[in-house]
Amino acid sequence: MAGGVRKKSPGSPSPLWGKLHTLWQDKHLVLFKTEYTLLVVSVLWFLEIGINVWVIQKVAYTEIDWKAYMDEVEGVINGTYDYTELKGDTGPLVYPAGFVYIFTALYYITSRGVNIRLAQYLFAVFYLITLLLVFRIYNRTKKVPPYVFFFVCCASYRIHSIFVLRLFNDPVAMMLLFKYVLCHILAVSVKMNVLLFAPGLLFLLLSEFGLIRTIPKLSLCAGIQLLMGLPFLLENPMGYISRAFDLGRQFMFKWTVNWRFLPEWFFLNRYFHLLLLAAHLLTLLLFALRRWKRPGESIFELLKEPSKRKTPAQKNTMVLILFTSNFIGMCFSRSLHYQFYVWYFHTLPYLLWSGGVKKLAHLLRVLILGLVELSWNTYPSTNSSSAALHVCHLIILLCLWLAPPLPSAPAETQEHTTVKDKSQ
Repeated sequence: MAGGVRKKSPGSPSPLWGKLHTLWQDKHLVLFKTEYTLLVVSVLWFLEIGINVWVIQKVAYTEIDWKAYMDEVEGVINGTYDYTELKGDTGPLVYPAGFVYIFTALYYITSRGVNIRLAQYLFAVFYLITLLLVFRIYNRTKKVPPYVFFFVCCASYRIHSIFVLRLFNDPVAMMLLFKYVLCHILAVSVKMNVLLFAPGLLFLLLSEFGLIRTIPKLSLCAGIQLLMGLPFLLENPMGYISRAFDLGRQFMFKWTVNWRFLPEWFFLNRYFHLLLLAAHLLTLLLFALRRWKRPGESIFELLKEPSKRKTPAQKNTMVLILFTSNFIGMCFSRSLHYQFYVWYFHTLPYLLWSGGVKKLAHLLRVLILGLVELSWNTYPSTNSSSAALHVCHLIILLCLWLAPPLPSAPAETQEHTTVKDKSQ
């Protein structure tokens, strides 16, 4: 109509409104659909801020190793670089140089280690950073239903205790590990448990680059370790290596979580340790040959440059291989102490939901997580708690073994590669 006011047609709904509408429609599935992982973990992360503050304020701090850490780095600050002369209340310094540098910084920040409350809040920050990194991995992989993340953070008393009530160095190493695979170099310099990821990392490097191009990368890792330990190597090289990288260190039976049902003499027996090492290496080899590489592909193909292989380089599930490598090491460990729980705690849901047993119901998976948590929270450990932990480990390991292997290379790809080789 001339001179009339034209009515404005309603615009299309905004993308935000569309997402909110979809979220409302799926509200009963938010905890089960992996596309809502980011939403759920964001809520849990902010909830964890309050939980950590409450734990620090309301639960008593327990002194175990913090004072020893401070005594050890104080010796370095006072000019002692001979590792055989560095010690604290709980014994000699047995961690690599990266530990010294990080805890020296904490020494100064916490007024020479005296301000325990500040140290607790710093470790709460480490905890929240670790959660961010772990949640980032889970959000990218979309393997685990969101409701499980409640058990990854809020429900674990032992993990909160390891971080903010005990101030162990294990969380620092794992935080660096989760940051990125490259930080494996730095994490090893804090505590050697990160070496449990090394077999998987080596397989990934060989798969991606071949032997010749992997050697410089391994040399770089070794060079960084050498550079970080240089002040101590110059003073007493054998003392540093024997203390910081002591693979034969004896563990005390009273602290073991996983072998309580054994007689103490058997637990301390070196032949038992060698048996565990052999089982560890054999299991790693079997997984590398039968689960990590493609069927029909020779393991020696990994040594060649990718461009010279009969089949193109496979796209490995990096997270699964690294987490499995670490988990195998945990299964065959000579002893697991309570703070070692953080070595694999955040990886357990990923491993359980990556297994090949489709009939393993969600409830059973959650039950396994609960039994593992119960085993680690039983103090002192008992025959039953140790046995239950091994049963849970065995179930998870079998699920990983029964997972479908990587698909073989397409036949036409292999044929095309063969024709190309003949033409050359």
